[in-house]
Amino acid sequence: MADKDMIICRCEEVTYGELVETAEEYGCNARELKLRTRAGMGYCGGRTCRNMVDAVACTVTERDSTQVTLKYQPPVRPVHFGDLGAIGHD
Repeated sequence: MADKDMIICRCEEVTYGELVETAEEYGCNARELKLRTRAGMGYCGGRTCRNMVDAVACTVTERDSTQVTLKYQPPVRPVHFGDLGAIGHD
């Protein structure tokens, strides 16, 4: 299997070992694992680690038809309203 010290979530620096230990200790589904470890909550919004977090959770708990995989969101950046509707003021 993978090395326990391998970093899965680079944004929050969560290792494979942390994910496995947490999932086994609490019997987490993917969402609970994400909330307990913060994996997938960093700057990238889970684009790099979402699949691995989901895979670790699936090895520990059975997924039923009501559960969905983790979603990811693009990073959010503040935008000034003036930039959105700016009319070329000279």
